[in-house]
Amino acid sequence: MPDLRAVVERALAEDIGPGDATTLACVEAGTQAAGTFTARQPIVVAGLELLEILYEDAPSLVVVARNGDRLASGARIAVVRGSARTLLSRERVALNFLQRLSGVATLAAQYVDAVAGTRTKILDTRKTTPGLRLLEKAAAAAGGVTNHRIGLYDAILIKNNHITAAGGVRNALDRVRGSNLKVEIEVRTRDELDQALSSGAKHLLLDNLTPAQAMEWIAHIAGRATVELSGNITLDNVRAYAEAGPDFISSGAITHSAPAVDINFRLELD
Repeated sequence: MPDLRAVVERALAEDIGPGDATTLACVEAGTQAAGTFTARQPIVVAGLELLEILYEDAPSLVVVARNGDRLASGARIAVVRGSARTLLSRERVALNFLQRLSGVATLAAQYVDAVAGTRTKILDTRKTTPGLRLLEKAAAAAGGVTNHRIGLYDAILIKNNHITAAGGVRNALDRVRGSNLKVEIEVRTRDELDQALSSGAKHLLLDNLTPAQAMEWIAHIAGRATVELSGNITLDNVRAYAEAGPDFISSGAITHSAPAVDINFRLELD
């Protein structure tokens, strides 16, 4: 997990700047209040660990939910009590984090639910908001997704441009032989697929196939390597791809296109 305090401090500095002009003008110092976070639609909640940093100086913070909980519309998430000025000044940053990360978790859960009963696991990708990758991957995991590689450093994924730069499938695989990292290679044609298999590839990425093509290629692989599918896979068709028999399906949409969910913050004077 990244330095969450630094993430929160950057977000607060960006929003508050030299001071919350509206709150300082309208709310007397010393005014005490309670604020309640509530789901306004069915969600899978994520990002709750950030509330503890945002409100660490508040006299009371009660987090009712846990990351990964499936909440109905109207369910309470957390209640914070303290300075009304603090609660108001941090409202938008808190909601931005919760709505964004819970949106990722909610979409992740929808993908997981869509393939339930098949052998396929859903993976996330590196298509994340710069600086928030680990938070977004934690949110995806809260929704039931399996995290793929975190960055360029913890696995080898040979994609089409690597193959071009290396001079072909066999050359690329030869150059990573002996690595202690997991090695996966993307193949685009049946010829590349056969080259990869004959070169000992054990993890294959098949990109931009139709479900029918994926089923045919997976039958040809016949268990000689694990198979990941990606490319043009949506909630509407992910089940069809899963029924083709891959070990994994990866979706960048889980992080790069997750809509923010509707979470409300209601303030009441103590």
